[in-house]
Amino acid sequence: MATATICHMPRDGESQHSRAKTRPIESARTRRPRLRVDARRLFDEMPRGTKQEASGIDELPDGVLEHIVGFLPAEEAVRTCVLARSWRHRWKSAAALRIISTGSEFLAPVDRLREFMEHLLPARDGVPLDLCELRLGDLNTLLTDEAVLSRVDHWFRHAVGCNVQVLKLHMVTNSFHELDDPPLVSLNLTRLELFGVVLQNSFLNFSGCPNLERLEFESCNLEWGSTSPVLFQSLKHLRITDCGLALGVDLDSRGCISAPNLVSLVLEKFFGDTPLFKSMPSLMEASVTLDTCEDRCELWHANYWDCNSESCDTSAKTPGGNNNSVLLEGLSKAKSLLLISEPTVYIFKRDMRQCPMFSNLRKLWLNDCWCVPDDFKMLACILEHSPILEKLTLQLFSEGPNHKMELEGSISPIGRSPVISEYLKTVEVKCEVVDARILKVLNFLRVFNICCSFR
Repeated sequence: MATATICHMPRDGESQHSRAKTRPIESARTRRPRLRVDARRLFDEMPRGTKQEASGIDELPDGVLEHIVGFLPAEEAVRTCVLARSWRHRWKSAAALRIISTGSEFLAPVDRLREFMEHLLPARDGVPLDLCELRLGDLNTLLTDEAVLSRVDHWFRHAVGCNVQVLKLHMVTNSFHELDDPPLVSLNLTRLELFGVVLQNSFLNFSGCPNLERLEFESCNLEWGSTSPVLFQSLKHLRITDCGLALGVDLDSRGCISAPNLVSLVLEKFFGDTPLFKSMPSLMEASVTLDTCEDRCELWHANYWDCNSESCDTSAKTPGGNNNSVLLEGLSKAKSLLLISEPTVYIFKRDMRQCPMFSNLRKLWLNDCWCVPDDFKMLACILEHSPILEKLTLQLFSEGPNHKMELEGSISPIGRSPVISEYLKTVEVKCEVVDARILKVLNFLRVFNICCSFR
């Protein structure tokens, strides 16, 4: 097809036969097409087609065709200009722009990427975008070219200027790439996904994006550096994974996040102090994993489970002092909770000193951090404060997601404990082996007349 003609066009004075002689010998199974494309050639005007060319897909309305072209990587979208005369400029109005520059993709090496982008963006002339994805570098091909790095902010904000609704920036470099500080301003942006960047100060102020509903940070550094809370007023979905957090005014203060309209939250594998979350009355589900944060008890060791968590956190570190909840109060309106913690992390234990009422909670997933023998105080407390709980899952001394053993609990209506939810119907225990630690948990569950057996 026309694509092959463009991609494998011989150089001047070079025949197809001579090129075949110098091609490395590869097996049919491992051989992959090797594309050599001059970025400028993609933008050359192609020969005119005939009126009889339009058929099939060409009969679709223009808006549909621009949407379809948007599913292609940008360089493939540009190549559609050779299909027919009516397609010569259609790529300029594609609804989505996908820039993929990794080791195995067309827009690598990076010198080709920059040249391509310098032709592409002016040619589009600011046509509105539904989606823009910039995927630059990968683990095998780190993005280190300063000439390209210096243009990333321009490309990123160009997409914002095109009224983009969904914006994704994924960068893999030697170190985190710092985005320019001025806050984003857009009435159209509804979803923002960032990977491998540093966000400082006012960039984390999204008040200029009143319709932003979904925000995802992965492998980023978030540095707020202010005494005021990080405010996500319009957000409904927030995901923070594998990030460094420095949201307080200094290294000795805990940051604060206010997201009053949040519906779902994922907070896991972050570094730094656990941020304090203010009330989230609309919250439906939350998944919180505290395993790499710095809120660790210095007194804890394997044979002494119950330290005095009051000595772990200073009143100066947490806004509102020691009696102010860090996480659980903000999560207390959720209908579904997953709460996982390393035993050395004291945040959940600290918050349970002022345990809130989980009045909407129906599904609860806990790990062994909540099952501290011999009194199981934390597990008992959260069960007593979940009046309409329907399903309880205990992940005990197992990383998952595949657990070697699963036990299912049954609750007899006769002699049922009045301190736990009358709606509790399902209890699951996931573990690797039934040892003395598991038996202690099972014996404690019997206090609530919950008997577990193998599935």
